[in-house]
Amino acid sequence: MRRRQLLVALTAVALAGGAFAQAPSNWPTKAIRMVVPFPPGGSTDILARAIGKELQDAWGQPVVIDNVPGAGGSIGAEKVARAPADGYTLLMGHIGTLAVNPSLYPNLPYDPIKSFAPVAWVARVPNVLVVNPSVPAHNVKELVALAKSRPGQLSYGSGGNGSAANLATEYFKLQTGTSLLHIPYRGTAPAITDLLGGQIQVLFTGAPTVLGQIRSGKLRALAVSSPQRMDVLPDVPTVAESGYKGFEADQWYGVVAPAGTPPAVIAKLNAQINLSLNTPALKVRLNNEGAVATPATPEAFAAHIKSEIARWRPVITSGRVQAK
Repeated sequence: MRRRQLLVALTAVALAGGAFAQAPSNWPTKAIRMVVPFPPGGSTDILARAIGKELQDAWGQPVVIDNVPGAGGSIGAEKVARAPADGYTLLMGHIGTLAVNPSLYPNLPYDPIKSFAPVAWVARVPNVLVVNPSVPAHNVKELVALAKSRPGQLSYGSGGNGSAANLATEYFKLQTGTSLLHIPYRGTAPAITDLLGGQIQVLFTGAPTVLGQIRSGKLRALAVSSPQRMDVLPDVPTVAESGYKGFEADQWYGVVAPAGTPPAVIAKLNAQINLSLNTPALKVRLNNEGAVATPATPEAFAAHIKSEIARWRPVITSGRVQAK
């Protein structure tokens, strides 16, 4: 009897495995939900919608963007970590949710390494340092001098404590020896609104969300965080060029799925996303929004996540950055 039960069990596993191996040829058969752990309008949302459209066009199944903001992206990330591992729930991950939060939140409800299966590294987005036009500074040198003459009086915004913008600015403060007052918001979009209105003076954020305001003259760009100048802002120097050699604080984004998602489904997603990222049309679209496509294997993306966790931990510690 036991041998018969064992045989039945093994047969069931084999049949399940065979059906499972065939799943990618039929997958997806229903809508895919891509969770964005921030409000609409930010860089994460912009990139998620771009990739979502590409997947929808390729497979003919809806890709629903689900904005779940809160706790520096932790609420949305946890939602995906607890979702069924079938490929139908994805997270547009971000430097904050996947690399910063482990050092920021002592009781993080997910583990960026153990809770997710990396799918595709989508893009990196250089941060751009912008100020309200009323600020009497036209370059980094002038902003640093102004901040030092008014310690703690100039305020900068971010998408929240521990957000990429918060860390980039804290890194800038450490490198320049300045004191700026941090005003955290629930997302990038409201911070930009207050910057435009003059309620805050400085913002270090992903280029896609402020390119329009820079081009219209509503905001003034002083520098970018990348090692090289951006094609869309060729006249804006890097922070390194502005006197702070080695400064680099780009944001990055990538898709992850719940841990345990079938490797064949991961491979199918990765192949289609990379195919989309290599098309001239999407490259131009991302470039126009200040993003640089970074097609890579799931393994390469996994290695990048691990290296970034190690990189930002000392910045959080030295800057005494705390989530509130």
